[in-house]
Amino acid sequence: MAAEAASASGARVSLYEGKSSVGRKFLIAGKSGLNLTNTEPWTGFRQRYSGTNLPDHFASAILDSFDATALREWVHGFGIDTFSVRSGKVFPRPMKAAPLLRAWIGRLKERGVEFYPKHRLVELSSNRALKFETSEGAVEVQADTIILALGGASWSRTGSDGRWTEILKPWAKVEPWQAANCGWECDMPDELRQTIEGQPLKNLRLSSSAQTETGELMPTRYGFEGTPLYALGPKLRNGTEAMIEVDFKPMFTAEQLEKKMESVKAGFIEASGQRWKLSPAAQALLSHFHGPFESARALAAACKKCRIPLTRPRPIEEAISSAGGLSWESLETSLMLRELPGIFACGEMLDWEAPTGGYLLQACFASGRFAGENASNWLKNAGFSQK
Repeated sequence: MAAEAASASGARVSLYEGKSSVGRKFLIAGKSGLNLTNTEPWTGFRQRYSGTNLPDHFASAILDSFDATALREWVHGFGIDTFSVRSGKVFPRPMKAAPLLRAWIGRLKERGVEFYPKHRLVELSSNRALKFETSEGAVEVQADTIILALGGASWSRTGSDGRWTEILKPWAKVEPWQAANCGWECDMPDELRQTIEGQPLKNLRLSSSAQTETGELMPTRYGFEGTPLYALGPKLRNGTEAMIEVDFKPMFTAEQLEKKMESVKAGFIEASGQRWKLSPAAQALLSHFHGPFESARALAAACKKCRIPLTRPRPIEEAISSAGGLSWESLETSLMLRELPGIFACGEMLDWEAPTGGYLLQACFASGRFAGENASNWLKNAGFSQK
């Protein structure tokens, strides 16, 4: 997107890629359906983003410059339709990433963008000289301006391994990488693990540190996965303890649940399967973390507020995305590095994070476009010839 924005202004653009082909992480994102963005009202949409000292202009300038509507119109410009589902997620039609990526690369080539695959960046200097490692040896390039889109630290096989932090260390602060949008581990006995593993817990309400999310949890061999858990990730990582509170029956109050048990005098957890339609996995979790139950009232209270302690997030290599990265204090509002005039950065290498649901790609598109436009403007103001 940075290359498109810069080339649209008339700049001559060379795109260097560490792997043998571009867009590998883009293709991974679209493996089960390319979730481009979300139809959530824009005010709430902007609040989905967090990061260390995330500046106001991240939303007011970067996201607003290329919002969800603009992104859909951009996709339509390739002759590709988009559609949304009830959750608000927006997909292209067809849902895969490959057709869009092919059309996109074709457009860039028509505009004269030159592609250099198998060029891994290994050195960068303050005078905008770059050194790449290739199969045929080192290649050095002198650029008028540079846009870095080097990715985060998850899905390293796509080239997004976070090793660029060493290259920028002399000039910029980098916040430590952390796994985001990932599963969490939970200590539990083997008997409980065997009972709940692979049994989806549906229609839940999850809370942590005053934040609440709804959706589904999937028990795994190590703990839990699931969209609401991903969204709670920042709270879980930054709180005093990693603890979730699960409401297994958000459509009912504790009093209503207790009333459904009014004729039951014993065996409350067993009766909850029929009276409340509580799944065996939910029963097992309630029994382990809050049982035994001597009354329907005690079980109802636990069902509405089941506290489950978590130990740690899964390794970053398994995470959908990463938190941390290039610090905002190292960047101008234009996304140019303060200590490296004429060098800009965008995408997942910046210190922001967001939940799944279209928010990740939206910010990558928007920040890439923003950096590309500002790099082009910097060239003009610095007196360089765009050609």
